[in-house]
Amino acid sequence: MDEQQNQNQTLFTKKLMDSRTILIYGEINQELAERVSTQLLILEQMSDEPITVFINSQGGHVEAGDTIHDMLQFVKPEIKVIGTGWVASAGITIYLAAKKENRYSLPNTRYMIHQPAGGVQGQSTEIQIEAKEIVRMRERINRLIAEATGQSYEKVSKDTDRNFWLTVDEAKEYGIVNQIISNASEIN
Repeated sequence: MDEQQNQNQTLFTKKLMDSRTILIYGEINQELAERVSTQLLILEQMSDEPITVFINSQGGHVEAGDTIHDMLQFVKPEIKVIGTGWVASAGITIYLAAKKENRYSLPNTRYMIHQPAGGVQGQSTEIQIEAKEIVRMRERINRLIAEATGQSYEKVSKDTDRNFWLTVDEAKEYGIVNQIISNASEIN
């Protein structure tokens, strides 16, 4: 990036922080988890006013998603999350960190839940260990989704067996989304 782009990015970030807004876009990874955690902690130090988080993500690294989920629940300010574009996989874990009444969606957003995937290689012992860990991770994520949506664990387990896509209306009916909004004035 040249100096002008750096200055523009700094100004953009400052304006977002002043408006207490965090953007989570793209792949969920460790770098994003660190950036979002840092922003949350800074905003918490600035005031107890609510923080608005926009999320548009295909998912990514499960533990990075867990970090962001836990940090959204850890900080003192109320978190309002708005889904846009698509919210999938680890993105759902992050989205569900907000209290149900604070989960909003723009009208053309799609949602997807599924079981965690593994890409394990190595000796059979390592593969067995990783397979057990993936099963535990799946059970934990299914419980998280069930608790946050009001669906039974059994239904969530069945639904996450494969990619389970939902329109915004279906996501609202499922209990993922609380309110579909078209503009900022509709946020409580």
